[in-house]
Amino acid sequence: MPQVYLDEVKEDFWVSAFTNWLKDNHLTVQLMIVDDQKIGCVSYGKSRDQSLPDWAEVVSLYLLPEYFGKGYGRKLLEVALSDIKEAGFKNVYLWVLNENQRARRFYEKNNWQCKAEDEYICEISGKKLTDIRYIYSFEE
Repeated sequence: MPQVYLDEVKEDFWVSAFTNWLKDNHLTVQLMIVDDQKIGCVSYGKSRDQSLPDWAEVVSLYLLPEYFGKGYGRKLLEVALSDIKEAGFKNVYLWVLNENQRARRFYEKNNWQCKAEDEYICEISGKKLTDIRYIYSFEE
């Protein structure tokens, strides 16, 4: 993500979108707190992709960098997958920036499969970014 874009993003940038998604029961959000500090969150729900109506989607998974590599991301992902499975979904997808090798390794280590042919290209602050789809199946 271009740093100039990140520097310009307002702190409450996603608040209205997430407020609507939560209010309309489109998403569930789990917040992880350690020692009274909010360190990460995961959001997930029914697929927003109309071509995958019976799938679930992990919309975001974020963790403060100082908590990387300590198992917290895996715990957030496990909570989301448990809820998704309990809701009756058989398959889940998420999008990862192609350049985000750390995230890609994380998902692959946790049994997600890359579907590089499924990509989404956008441009932010003059930089072309490619998201690739990862899928997880409960049926395997």
